[in-house]
Amino acid sequence: MTHRPDPIRAHPGRRSRSDRARQVADVLRQQIAQGAVAAKLPAEAVLQREFSVSRNSIREALEILRREGLVDRLPGVGTVVRRPKLEHTIAATRGLAASLRGHGTVVNEVRTAGQVRPPTAVAAALGLEPGAHVCYIERLRRVDGEPISLDLTYLPLDIGTALLQADLETEDLFALIERAADDRLTTVSINLDAVNADEHCAALLGVTPGSALLVLQRATRLSDGAPACLEFVRMRGDRITLRMSAPAT
Repeated sequence: MTHRPDPIRAHPGRRSRSDRARQVADVLRQQIAQGAVAAKLPAEAVLQREFSVSRNSIREALEILRREGLVDRLPGVGTVVRRPKLEHTIAATRGLAASLRGHGTVVNEVRTAGQVRPPTAVAAALGLEPGAHVCYIERLRRVDGEPISLDLTYLPLDIGTALLQADLETEDLFALIERAADDRLTTVSINLDAVNADEHCAALLGVTPGSALLVLQRATRLSDGAPACLEFVRMRGDRITLRMSAPAT
């Protein structure tokens, strides 16, 4: 029998300052997102004792959060929370607008809405034959006037036609779908990617080109399994954090 040596593991004490700073930043970022940190972070000395790392590691961690736009470092004041991210809980029957309403006034700017002939892949995702028309809705979502996401939504005609006459600026899209279909949304398939904002999208969302965006692709179905909509939602990575819970399998 061939002897396999035990894997080599780095000793915890030999880890770099940047490794430790990253660990600290991850915990602080979560605390800020959950509202556990109010207006101001504890002093560097307090954080140093809490995380058992050097003062330089703490300062590097705080600089990471500053570059992410989560905190400001103010001389004579300390590290203050700039603005916590807006939390979106991913669920089959909960759209982004529903998650954001508790954070301010949500308005959807409808950039276009009508019937289109979609790409073959979109038609297939909606259970349609190639060449079939669908309803297409594109909205720029704002919270208290600040652009947060760009939503591209495809719907079968039997559902989408009714939505074209609805109040797409203020009403939740999922609620409108359930009303039009007279059925419940029950299942969802989600893909999530991180991309860099192109110049056009960056201008719409009020960020610099190359900024981090989260792209949520979500296919939602009704209780009988029929496809209800296919969404591509571009969200600002500096303003939105995603949350999801699922039972253990």
